[in-house]
Amino acid sequence: AALPQIASALDMREEDTAFYLAAIRMGGIGTVLILPFADLVGRRRVFLLSMVGMSLGTFATALSQTALQFALAQMCTRVFLLTASALGLVILVEELPARQRGAGLSMLAVLGGMGFGLASGLYAAVDVLPTGWRALYAIGVLPLFLVPFLRRSLSETARFERHRTQRGSAEIALRSWVRPVGQLARTHPRRVLAIGLAGLLAAMGGIAFFQYTSFFVQTVHGWRPGHVTLLVLGGGMIGVSGNFLGGRGSDRWGRRRVGFFCLMLVPPFVALFFQGPAFLLAVAWGLCVLCNTAGDLVIRALSAELFDTSHRSTAVGWLIFVQTLGWTTGLLLVGAGTRFFSDLGDAISWVALASIGAALCLVLVPETRQRELESISPSS
Repeated sequence: AALPQIASALDMREEDTAFYLAAIRMGGIGTVLILPFADLVGRRRVFLLSMVGMSLGTFATALSQTALQFALAQMCTRVFLLTASALGLVILVEELPARQRGAGLSMLAVLGGMGFGLASGLYAAVDVLPTGWRALYAIGVLPLFLVPFLRRSLSETARFERHRTQRGSAEIALRSWVRPVGQLARTHPRRVLAIGLAGLLAAMGGIAFFQYTSFFVQTVHGWRPGHVTLLVLGGGMIGVSGNFLGGRGSDRWGRRRVGFFCLMLVPPFVALFFQGPAFLLAVAWGLCVLCNTAGDLVIRALSAELFDTSHRSTAVGWLIFVQTLGWTTGLLLVGAGTRFFSDLGDAISWVALASIGAALCLVLVPETRQRELESISPSS
């Protein structure tokens, strides 16, 4: 949301913003190096470490003085932010029974949406906050103070404890990192490829829509930061339904069916937002968020449900890796596309077509709704 203010303060040229954003998204690759250790030492330890890392990294972003410093701080933050997000998903999937998994994932997504809403509300005051956009990042240190509480209240998942008991006291060393990676590649290669391709294309198709919403309405339609907040909160009333559709809805109608139809609808809604009439901006934004959110939630749920406990975190890490490539590629394509298309909206609309390919990939994996993990993957 604060891209216009950040670009102005740090002397980023408009044509270079896509490349800075793409570099920040590459921080997701670091997540892939951390998550396999959650399959070795446990979800809890790595989750708590990630909470510390993302809090300190966000605070460091507030102190950045150049565009390069900003990008590097955000890259490091993203490593831990995505690790915490991935392990939150894994913990819920492993702890909840089949009939409640969709509802649990919906609740997780709704709470995440509340965080976006809070950030949007703060952004409305960006011009009056003492340090402007920096205050939006400085407040990100607050989760650090929750770590002592989480150390006392968050226990390891029962499924991982059983797996650790069966595995025995295997030595944990750097070379152990490859063990869950190898198990992931050997056990279900078709599932790995299908989920990976779905995540790659969905990320490619949706990233520019989210990254350039604020920039587009402020530069093209002359909106103020407060108007952006109203768009997020108003359109978000529609978009929040995607959390329930991707969670509870996919419990009722099936993960693959819900994911397929929602991802197929992303490109037309993106085009409506960037190329349609101004009075439809809020509706188009909300519908696009709804479909993106539901599709992403389905893909993330499948990435955890389809694989064994011994390499479940690694499987989610694989998804984040390919999503990182998709986010980066999508932004780079938009940046390159602005040199060939008449405006930014045209380039974003064309890149959004990748979401159709993501929808088609979902038909290649088994349905997981209302099934316990042990019946989906016998070693779970």
